[in-house]
Amino acid sequence: MKKIISVLLFVLFWISPIKASEPQPYVLLISLDGFRWDYAERGITPNLDKIKQEGVSALSFKPSFPSVTFPNHLSIITGMYPQNHGLILNFFENLYGERYRLSDTNAVKNPAWYWGEAFWETARRNKIITASYYWPGSEVWDENRRPNYYKAYNHNEPHENKINGIIEWLKLPYNERPHFITLYFHDTDSEGHKHGTNSPQIDSTIAVLDSLIGVIRQRIELIGMKDSVNIIILSDHGMSNIREDGIINIKEIIGEIDCDVNSSSAITMIKPKNEKDIELVFNKLKKAEQNYKVYYKKDVPAYWNFSRNPYIYPIVVIADVGYKLIYGKSTYNAVAEHGYDSHHIDMHGIFFAVGSKFKKNYRVGTLENVDIYPLLCEIFKIDGRSNIDGNINRIKYLLK
Repeated sequence: MKKIISVLLFVLFWISPIKASEPQPYVLLISLDGFRWDYAERGITPNLDKIKQEGVSALSFKPSFPSVTFPNHLSIITGMYPQNHGLILNFFENLYGERYRLSDTNAVKNPAWYWGEAFWETARRNKIITASYYWPGSEVWDENRRPNYYKAYNHNEPHENKINGIIEWLKLPYNERPHFITLYFHDTDSEGHKHGTNSPQIDSTIAVLDSLIGVIRQRIELIGMKDSVNIIILSDHGMSNIREDGIINIKEIIGEIDCDVNSSSAITMIKPKNEKDIELVFNKLKKAEQNYKVYYKKDVPAYWNFSRNPYIYPIVVIADVGYKLIYGKSTYNAVAEHGYDSHHIDMHGIFFAVGSKFKKNYRVGTLENVDIYPLLCEIFKIDGRSNIDGNINRIKYLLK
């Protein structure tokens, strides 16, 4: 018996260090902004079709509400709903009159706006080197809250430069090489807004992005890392065409009542300058309610998770899909929009994943974007934040 115990102790002694010294995985997280769920079903995406056979794919990828770019990229990377990670819209104001705007470099880089912990922060705490070739929140001033390597956003950056950049990172010496990398392409969002979801321009853009996925996989294979790098391809939201008769002018409904208004096509927040006017404004909007819904902040349906942030104004107006909210005159002439009800299928994006960590030829239903953060933690076998909205049990089954 003593001999058997000695043998078992010997085996355990040698197995434990082997497990502890397992190499860190590699994950490349790619976002295709505004790539609607059905864009991959048009017969023009052979590279995504190949990933569908070789890895995991979802019927759709559900955004958080509101279904707009910055809030959802933060939901993906923090596992939190916008009301909890702080970025409730692409532009908004805090309680002190300070404004967050995508075009304001100082605001975008100010870590005070970002309440959640991005995965690259979690990874860095666990001695994992990270990098970002664009992602909202990756350029903050606080060195401890951004990736080890990052690029300042350039909307016109050539695709070739982005791909070369991630390959160069993967070719770094092992002790300098990032194991988690993000990559972002804006193209389907930009072209969708300009030309609509059924235009020749959007189909051409879909095909171009698909070809880039093929190039990325080829380049990774050429440096001998095909079997090492897990690739996740997803999108932050979908897109829906605006009806020709779909413009709703909020100012024409509420009249000359003095209000602070945050209007972004699909969702408008209103704060009357005089608190006594809140009920009056709400009643005017309620009486005219057609092709939109109006709520007091506290009454926004719980399934949208958009009522508990102090920056949300007292009145929230949400357009029906296909309609566009404006306040007064507007020079913004997009023919397609997003930001609507995140449960509506038009707002859903894509999810594909391939690599040693993922099952093969595995097709699933709809996934939720807040579950990506815990999925990444599971892949890297590290403990993430406990205050997230994501749930590993809703997505863990994608892994081998």
